[in-house]
Amino acid sequence: MFTDFVLRHKLAIVLAWLALAVAGGFAVTGLEERMTMDFGAPGHPAYETNREIADRYGIRGTPVVVKEGQQVEHLGRVIDADGYRLLYPHDDDNVPDGATGLEPLEPEGGGEGLSLAVELAIGAGGALVVLAFVFGSLLALVPLVVAAVAILVSFLAVYGLTTVTEVSMFVQFIIGLVGLGVAIDYSLLLITRWREENHDVRRAMASAGRAVVLSAATVAIGLIAMVVLPVAFLRSVGVGGMLIPLIAMLAVVTLLPILLDTVGPRLDRRRRDPVGRRWAAWAGGVVRHRWIALTGSAALLLALGAGALGLKLGEPASDALAKSGPAYEALAELRQDGMPAGALVPVQVLGPDPAPFRAIEGVHTAFSPAPGLITVIPETEDPAIVKRIVAQAPQDTRVGGPLAADLEFNDVVYGNLPLMLGLIMLITFCVLARAFRSIVLAAKAIVLNLLSLAAAIGATVLIWQQGYGSAMIWGIDGLGAIDNFLPLLIFAFLYGLTMDYEVFILARMREEYDRTGSTTAAVTEGLGRTGRLVTSAALVLFLAFLSLAAAPILQVKLFATALGIGILLDATVIRALLMPAMVAVMGRWNWWWPFGRGRQSPGADQARSSALGSPHQPSGVSRSDSSTTPR
Repeated sequence: MFTDFVLRHKLAIVLAWLALAVAGGFAVTGLEERMTMDFGAPGHPAYETNREIADRYGIRGTPVVVKEGQQVEHLGRVIDADGYRLLYPHDDDNVPDGATGLEPLEPEGGGEGLSLAVELAIGAGGALVVLAFVFGSLLALVPLVVAAVAILVSFLAVYGLTTVTEVSMFVQFIIGLVGLGVAIDYSLLLITRWREENHDVRRAMASAGRAVVLSAATVAIGLIAMVVLPVAFLRSVGVGGMLIPLIAMLAVVTLLPILLDTVGPRLDRRRRDPVGRRWAAWAGGVVRHRWIALTGSAALLLALGAGALGLKLGEPASDALAKSGPAYEALAELRQDGMPAGALVPVQVLGPDPAPFRAIEGVHTAFSPAPGLITVIPETEDPAIVKRIVAQAPQDTRVGGPLAADLEFNDVVYGNLPLMLGLIMLITFCVLARAFRSIVLAAKAIVLNLLSLAAAIGATVLIWQQGYGSAMIWGIDGLGAIDNFLPLLIFAFLYGLTMDYEVFILARMREEYDRTGSTTAAVTEGLGRTGRLVTSAALVLFLAFLSLAAAPILQVKLFATALGIGILLDATVIRALLMPAMVAVMGRWNWWWPFGRGRQSPGADQARSSALGSPHQPSGVSRSDSSTTPR
């Protein structure tokens, strides 16, 4: 047995984790300088054109714009236009006073924000408060120890990853805060079951340990889409994201059993309550009013999900960014002088003659600032101008610039995404169907997850794109668009993280149904024993994302907001209302498995053998009364 092996080699396993954690601590200090902020799609036309333009002419990204005649020598590549100058500085420190542009206009542009270490400390402090409430003893420190080890080892793994491929700067935030939440979630699951099993590590691992492994697998499956996409940035985030649950899972099933077996009983002074009475009562109410719970919660999620239909991918337009400050004032002054909005996102073309581009509808002007380079200034910031330029450009030209790169990214990432998401759902379905021995439960888990994701993305659109909340909370007006890579990131991480709670609850419901043969008992006992766990775990993750939202990068704020909303919706509306109501409505169909009886749920045999009088016995439900209990 795996747990027996772990407990026989306690010292070796603890020393191995300690050595890896220390090495991870050293790796963190030099990790940031090895990371990149490249969001392009290597190997595709616009990306390769932009890279050649950067190498030959020193032009990359979007420019900052200053008035004609302003002194900007030695600050970067300068292109003189009609009454204004486009400046491509060497770094952010070289942006002169009186300049405007998409980056200077971006909220908190140039702000330092909170460091990752401070964000981790805030997240850990909030988690400790939740854990202290849950355990009421020094046992609350144990999940934080496991999380610290898992995070440091994950950073060590990412440091090694930077030696073979580019790794995005986003990964450090994801590992730090998501790693904190995931490691604590998994620890909560195992420790809760360990207390329930009267400090028997082996019995706890036989059930909760298997659920932890399954949860980590579902998180990793959700990130497959990012790993296989031909975009280095997304691939690095996907691989880095997969490391988090896998390393956290390994720490929980190897290091945590040792801690529980050695110091756990001395730390756990508070005796356990074998049944979550309040959650069992809540579940009983949901069962009795299943149709009200189902229709009400589904209506709320569908209403939020409808907001996702208005999702607009792309860079926020200048009108949606800063409404005050030096960059805003400079932009207003330049516009009064006749500068078109498109000067903030010029299209750069490799070609000999600018004349053909001046005749294209939507082009303000086109000129050649250097031999072989054409700068096209659109009238507006609308990306549609790029499609017209590409369609009408002479054959001996190549089109680049930020708008072209954005459109190319959308085509590369989202072109085959439906097929890829279908594959992910199929793999998830097969894994869950085998784990739960139920076709219906597996399909239900995927449907509920998609509904949760749609609601989270819809809420993010309402808050950040439409501005219903972003101004009040962060002082940032509605952006008018969501960065094109963020919906995929949100899907990939939320798909797995919210599936954790599905696995936690349904695994326990399956176990209770195997023991009692009653769907009502499965719902009331399953939710009764996992409701507090899921709520606490969700709160820990939410606090981690709340601290992540204090990051200085606007895109990280959006990402953290979406994940925080998704986790809260999933742990409350879906897991506390919609999911138990659906199980109650489906009755016997929940347990349909056309491939024979198959493997029993973990611990089912031992639970069945001692059902009468067992501490697991649900209040008022026994095997003998299951025939009269609603199925």
